[in-house]
Amino acid sequence: MQPCCLLLFPFFFFFPGTWAELEGSHMLQLLHFVTFQNATSMQVGGLGLVGDIKIGSLDRRTGDIHYHQPWLRPALPKGDWDVIESSIKSYVRDFNSLVQKLTNHIRMSYPFVFQSSISCKLEPNRTTRTFLAIAYEGEDLLQFHLKKGTWDRVPDNEMSATAEHLLNNATTLNELIQVLLNVTCVDILERFIEYGRVSLERHVRIIPVETGNARVPVRLSCYIWGFYPPEVTVIWLHNGDIVEPDDYNPISAIPNGDWTYQTQVSLLVAPVAGDTYTCSVQHVSLQEPLLEDWSEWRGAGPHPEAGGLGSLLPLTWPCPHRSRTDAGGDDTAVGTAADEGRETVREPPREGYEDGEGSAGQGV
Repeated sequence: MQPCCLLLFPFFFFFPGTWAELEGSHMLQLLHFVTFQNATSMQVGGLGLVGDIKIGSLDRRTGDIHYHQPWLRPALPKGDWDVIESSIKSYVRDFNSLVQKLTNHIRMSYPFVFQSSISCKLEPNRTTRTFLAIAYEGEDLLQFHLKKGTWDRVPDNEMSATAEHLLNNATTLNELIQVLLNVTCVDILERFIEYGRVSLERHVRIIPVETGNARVPVRLSCYIWGFYPPEVTVIWLHNGDIVEPDDYNPISAIPNGDWTYQTQVSLLVAPVAGDTYTCSVQHVSLQEPLLEDWSEWRGAGPHPEAGGLGSLLPLTWPCPHRSRTDAGGDDTAVGTAADEGRETVREPPREGYEDGEGSAGQGV
């Protein structure tokens, strides 16, 4: 496989799946990055997402593939997965080779990061959008033009021109990419939606806790996790009316270490019979706020008009830093908390939700 074939790795080996009824839009996205510390040292990583759900990752240290969802493996025949794992290794090798070719033509300052992203989005009416791009240091370098079957440089500079020339000379490759983006990616996404429905439906939950305070006997904590980018707005409603912001304080989103974020928003309440408290989540990827209700007589439950949080989509390039700490980061989110001294919960209660971090066979 020549270096220009690097972006095809998982998709030529899937077969069309069955159609699953959708309640919202969903996206399949594969992200890959390689960090070059110098001419001979590199670090490779990758992430697979369906919506905001992490389905798989590429271990930066060993190059092994980790599966993070129990429904992923059953979605496709074992033979397909065997070929995919072999192809991913070829993909990583060819991606690195392409970057090294670029460095032979262009003087580059170390360290630097290259990324690739391929994605397809499926709407409930089955209209689709597809995208394939390569980036350098978090900035788009090349994008694939689906109708023309060619690569277009985003900035007009020596690096993008050289990369454009390398890829546009691969006519057969570009014809295959057109098939990939027009047909194959969506077929795979349909299978993943069918098998991963429960995980894709919801990533918000209200948990009530008794405070022991007779005046405000209940603390309602709204947990939101698995979203990207980190900016999210969370407000409380009481019987449909907005609770004044003075009753809670803004908090920061916490990175999960996989480029997604989580947060929690707490409110002290004294509920009476018939009261309903609603956690309203607003995010750039949601067409309308996601609502989660809680009533004293029935606990937490989905709002009848709420959509799934599975549509929280990666919207920008994740740019791995050379010295990254998973618990750090300056990104903030607009949220609420009942008290500034509360303990941060890094892993929200996930009844019925399994992540399977780093375990083989748990699904990507």
